[in-house]
Amino acid sequence: MAMTEDEVAVAVASAKKRRSPLVIGLVVALLALSGVGAYALTAMRGHDKSAAAADKDGGDAKPAKPQPELFLPLDPAFVVNFRDDDAMRYLQVGVTLMAHDQAALDTVKSVDPVVRNALIMLFSRQDYTILSDPAGKQKLQADALAAVRKIVEARTGKPGIDALYFTSFVMQ
Repeated sequence: MAMTEDEVAVAVASAKKRRSPLVIGLVVALLALSGVGAYALTAMRGHDKSAAAADKDGGDAKPAKPQPELFLPLDPAFVVNFRDDDAMRYLQVGVTLMAHDQAALDTVKSVDPVVRNALIMLFSRQDYTILSDPAGKQKLQADALAAVRKIVEARTGKPGIDALYFTSFVMQ
């Protein structure tokens, strides 16, 4: 039985339609496999580099375990007077230090009067209008951290204190 040209064209078109999802599926599968293969190669290269770094250090490469955060509240809270254009004001600030090195906190404990003096002098020099703004409080926090770090660094050779937090802040 011979087919006419029209019947052949219809048969070819229907065959193409049936193969089209199959071809698309194969292309998607190949792309997925190549993506997985590329990821595996990248991961192996990274592993080889970390293994080479471990061999260079003379041991197995273990991820560095983060040091725990250690806190030291400076009690009692700081209370200072400072002058405003209108009246005498006072500021009460609770301060807590954070470090990852216990030796730095031990240093602060051993020189507590020096640290408290530096912070009291800093707090008493402040201006009420500046401290009323959140940016002013953040600047004071940064200045207080720098003052404490300077004291610790003078004694240990490294700043040691990672953060200074205001745990209370009252102006009146």
